[in-house]
Amino acid sequence: MKTAYIHCTLLDGSEDMIPQENMTVVEEEGKILEIGGDIVPEPGDKVIDLGGRYLMPGLINLHVHLPGSGAPRKKEQDSKAAAKLVMKNALTKKVGLRMCENYAKTELLSGVTTIRTVGGLGNFDAIIRDRVNAGKIMGPRMLVSNMAVSVPGGHMAGSVAYEAGSEEECRTLVRSIIAEKPDWIKIMITGGVLDATKKGEPGALKMPPAYVKACCEEAHQAGLRVAAHAESPEGVRVALENGVDTIEHGAAVDEEILALFREKNACHICTISPALPLAKFSPELTHSTEMMRYNGNVVMEGIIGCAKAALAEGIPVGLGTDTACPFVTHYDMWRELHYFHKYVGVSKTFALYTATKRNAAIAGIEKETGSIEAGKSADFLITEESPIEDLGALRNPYMVVMRGKRIEKPAVKKYPLCEQELDKCL
Repeated sequence: MKTAYIHCTLLDGSEDMIPQENMTVVEEEGKILEIGGDIVPEPGDKVIDLGGRYLMPGLINLHVHLPGSGAPRKKEQDSKAAAKLVMKNALTKKVGLRMCENYAKTELLSGVTTIRTVGGLGNFDAIIRDRVNAGKIMGPRMLVSNMAVSVPGGHMAGSVAYEAGSEEECRTLVRSIIAEKPDWIKIMITGGVLDATKKGEPGALKMPPAYVKACCEEAHQAGLRVAAHAESPEGVRVALENGVDTIEHGAAVDEEILALFREKNACHICTISPALPLAKFSPELTHSTEMMRYNGNVVMEGIIGCAKAALAEGIPVGLGTDTACPFVTHYDMWRELHYFHKYVGVSKTFALYTATKRNAAIAGIEKETGSIEAGKSADFLITEESPIEDLGALRNPYMVVMRGKRIEKPAVKKYPLCEQELDKCL
């Protein structure tokens, strides 16, 4: 059966998209069959009258960690101990897997039809991806990296990242991850805000350049690209010099680093959401030290500066939330678009394009999704109001469609403290 979405205002996901009123989008077997303003549904077609509502591509979130909700905690969690507890035995693994499945579903219900996971527990992400693809559970399209590779004392080491102590261990770990059939490889090159030891020096280089090169060589030989956590200029430079394909988070850049971006055909993934609470909220809310707040601001300004400089040079910039960090939930991708607009200074239209068609191109799935075009997957986000006028229109979707399957009036559980405090930053 074909489904015709009639009387919609179409936002097609292109860079210069303008609202196209009174359009019809026809879907069949999960694919977009045709689009037009003069299409007449055939007898037997399922007709969905959108009454002028806005139909756009589903959002794509390029930086997700599934093993956490993003709900703020009263005290900092020992992520290594928490991961060890989840992976303790078959029963705890089953509970952990179900938790991650629910968080993936939350992404979908919020209008995100594709996610890229960049550090998870064991091979949970690949299992969930395969179950979604088989129609066994509800979830978004998933590009997964499973566990990341870090170093002893490195970022997320022992929780969602393995610890490599040599070049050979890097190669062995990457090969073991590849055996689980991931879509990407993730490495942790620098530290982050919370594990920094000096004021003004977040993102200290942790992974030696030779380790980075070893990871990238193994991944590229298997046809996989590499995403790297890098939150300092030195970390970004080392990443690019040694083969990394996407810089996650980023830092202040100079002409040398920009030249490396161009030479390596690399991309920047902008993630303002995790840095903003540390930089903007009171220490009582984030339970942070003065050093954490200072470093949080350094990282936030670095991410913003990297995005601005990359865009000015024509270097692709994508968007992700870094969900699972405090105050960064699985239902708030729309906020990352807002921050991109507010702090990087792009138009609302460009923010929407970045979170759809541009993100799809960066992820290598632009032939499958990211825009409303005949032949592509029927991945739709439908809103009551125009997101071009107000990105907040994305906050509560009217309908989400994933590979042709409709979710009408989707609802997710939200955290009141997150809503209250993050709304102050709009």
